[in-house]
Amino acid sequence: MWSTLPALLCLGLYLSLRVGTQNQTLSKPLIWANPSFMVPNGASVSIWCQGTHGAVDYQLHFNGLPFTLAKREPPRLGNKVKFSIQPMTSYMAGQYTCFYRTGGLLSEPSDPLDLVITGMYDTPTLSVHPGPPVLLGENVTFSCHLETATTTFFLRKEGLASRPWRRVGNTRAEFPMGPVTTAHKGTYRCFGSYNEHIWSFPSEPVTLLDTGDVGVTDLASPGQPSSPGE
Repeated sequence: MWSTLPALLCLGLYLSLRVGTQNQTLSKPLIWANPSFMVPNGASVSIWCQGTHGAVDYQLHFNGLPFTLAKREPPRLGNKVKFSIQPMTSYMAGQYTCFYRTGGLLSEPSDPLDLVITGMYDTPTLSVHPGPPVLLGENVTFSCHLETATTTFFLRKEGLASRPWRRVGNTRAEFPMGPVTTAHKGTYRCFGSYNEHIWSFPSEPVTLLDTGDVGVTDLASPGQPSSPGE
């Protein structure tokens, strides 16, 4: 019994140290792209990673692997670092995560950032039905059409921070929306996508305008787009 006591004491010390180390986990950093996660072909983009004050190193990973093609600028604000990508190419479109290191510990990975390249291949057309005009409370359907066959379409409202709406389609996809409220007011564009991170040129805009008439909203776009099926 006495011979096993030192072993038990060592085991208890080991487990205590291990639990203490596990409790010293670092919170995951924040990651974002500036000016946007949608980057035109050939443009520049910055990926920011924000950790904690005192972080001694930041790492950027691309599709699960360390990414060395981005130029990292040293942190000037104490807890942020900027990775510059210029110019943007299709090879750099994908999913990014970042980490920071402090006190010999590596943080949890950030939430993933999906960086998308736009301006590839063809340009889709965006139309809306019915319209114009559309009464408030009525249902509206946006239709995105691309002559060249694709796999996925995205509809984006400009200025909206959330991800675009996504629909699967070959040459056309429809985005039902409604009942229409004043919150739907804004400018919309659509994209065709050849994979989740490589998108076409944006369509011409379709703008949902509030004309000021009671209960009436006007839909207008350059060139007066036709409704689906015309």
